[in-house]
Amino acid sequence: MSDPDESLARIEGPWTHRAVHAGGTRFHVVEAGKGPLVLLLHGFPQFWWSWRNQLVSLPAAGYHTVAVDLRGYGASDKPPRGYDLRTLAADATGLIRALGETGAIVVGHDWGGLLAWTMAAMDPKTVLRLVPVAAPHPLRLRSALLTEPFGQLKANRYALGFQLPLLPERRLTANEGAMVGRMLDQWSGPGWPEEDVAKTYRDAFRIPNVAHCALEYHRWFARSQLRPDGLRYARTMRAAINAPTLQLHGALDGHMLPRTAQGSSRYVVAPYRWRLIEGAGHFPHEERPEEFDAELIGWLADPEPDR
Repeated sequence: MSDPDESLARIEGPWTHRAVHAGGTRFHVVEAGKGPLVLLLHGFPQFWWSWRNQLVSLPAAGYHTVAVDLRGYGASDKPPRGYDLRTLAADATGLIRALGETGAIVVGHDWGGLLAWTMAAMDPKTVLRLVPVAAPHPLRLRSALLTEPFGQLKANRYALGFQLPLLPERRLTANEGAMVGRMLDQWSGPGWPEEDVAKTYRDAFRIPNVAHCALEYHRWFARSQLRPDGLRYARTMRAAINAPTLQLHGALDGHMLPRTAQGSSRYVVAPYRWRLIEGAGHFPHEERPEEFDAELIGWLADPEPDR
């Protein structure tokens, strides 16, 4: 069976697809609605489609909602380098400006959440409000990996195998992406994903070069910890987060532990709210979309979110 191509990422729905160029890179974006800009950043091992529910609920609530395929994913460009969080943050801030705005509400899941935290520290004027989903502050994650060998490090042990060359890419795409399906199943709560949802993600991960690019995110994060670029990044991330922040997390998330994410509040000096989504694992926006949307839209409607 031949590999899927990028057309697979252009799933039809009550939204429009277009290409937007930012910083010399072409990004595939999906948008709906009018109003304040909400930028949705997906995680691993997914693509823009993980926000399909929010691409309906947020426009209905009065927001211009844009979900993007991150660098290396879906129908966006897949350059050979640029998978560090600094570059990825510059991608996203450039995308906000290319969409004609100076700032946006930024909602990021998993790697998209790490990226959202990075944007808020590096270019705070572009992040009007911050919503990390299943994503601790990068320095909190780094600390937990070092100090909790039987906690967060054990939960992320799969990523150690991603440091090998070539073999992880082959494993992820073998048997029509079966390993991607297993990760979705293991990281989620009961009853998700449905078979057709898992197949969509398995197929999208088999688009040429996606598996390699996605693994480059993990490789940079691990290998940069003691390198000059990683140390510079860590210093940057000590900056206080001044954007009002809603941190959402699945109560059953065994991949990114709730206690790891909960320690992120120390980096936020703006109003901060923590909410657990009961019954959800690592993908609360897909597993429990009604509860997730109620928390998100209710918080966005609050002109003075609580501390």
